[in-house]
Amino acid sequence: MGRRIGIIGGTGLYELRGLEDVRALRVETPYGDPSDTLLLGRLGDAELVFLPRHGRGHRINPSEVNYRANIWALKSLGVEWVIAVSAVGSLREEIAPGHVVTVDQFIDRTKGRDATFFEDGVVAHVSFGDPICPVVRGVLAQAAKEAGAVVHPEGTYVCMEGPAFSTRAESNLYRSWGASVIGMTNLTEAKLAREAELSFATLALVTDYDCWFDGHDAVTSASVMEVLSANVSLAREVLALAIPVLAAYTDPPPMSSALEHALLTPAGRISPEVRERLGIILGKYLR
Repeated sequence: MGRRIGIIGGTGLYELRGLEDVRALRVETPYGDPSDTLLLGRLGDAELVFLPRHGRGHRINPSEVNYRANIWALKSLGVEWVIAVSAVGSLREEIAPGHVVTVDQFIDRTKGRDATFFEDGVVAHVSFGDPICPVVRGVLAQAAKEAGAVVHPEGTYVCMEGPAFSTRAESNLYRSWGASVIGMTNLTEAKLAREAELSFATLALVTDYDCWFDGHDAVTSASVMEVLSANVSLAREVLALAIPVLAAYTDPPPMSSALEHALLTPAGRISPEVRERLGIILGKYLR
């Protein structure tokens, strides 16, 4: 049986042809409830765990998502690979609505989110210079090409707070930084996934040009959802192609030892309460 793969995204993504043994599972975490019930299933040799980041019915805004509970829940179920499917706005004219970007960098513009597991008497500084797993990113880029998409294999994702879209001044500022796309969720997921030693990558589906683009209507939720709906079938096709490749990967996932040199607090100084909360993440380093 291949390694377990987590998929974070909309509720329609689990409608994959050939998905079997589907069952729902509610997971309790030390950080509260995940966004929704998780859905487990099997596609060939791959075991999959689906998590709708905004909840079924899209009822949780990007600032309200309990990112720590979501990533902890995936880790607790034995997930090692994570694919985050995300709608994004384009900051470059050559990246058009309907295109796919397999981003390789992030810029963090969020404010006040709980974006680390390491607090309350335990400190770890994980390496994050390259925030995306190159194996997962490469598999997604190749799968998107095979699915017939226009693919941009690299790009920088600006993660803004939201839920409002950017001002025109902000949009032009991010363009001046050389950023490629803008969204509201994936940077926080990527940070926590790295701390949890999960190999994470983003499949970014471009829904619109951000408001910088002269002649392009200001972004509205209605226009975004129209293109996003058209992209769901593409995302499912990409996942169906990528999942068997990841399931057949025989080496340890690249981020499976991300914490090896990151923990600064001596094990003996970590309280029993924190040890219990972080057991699934730090367990092998506290023995």
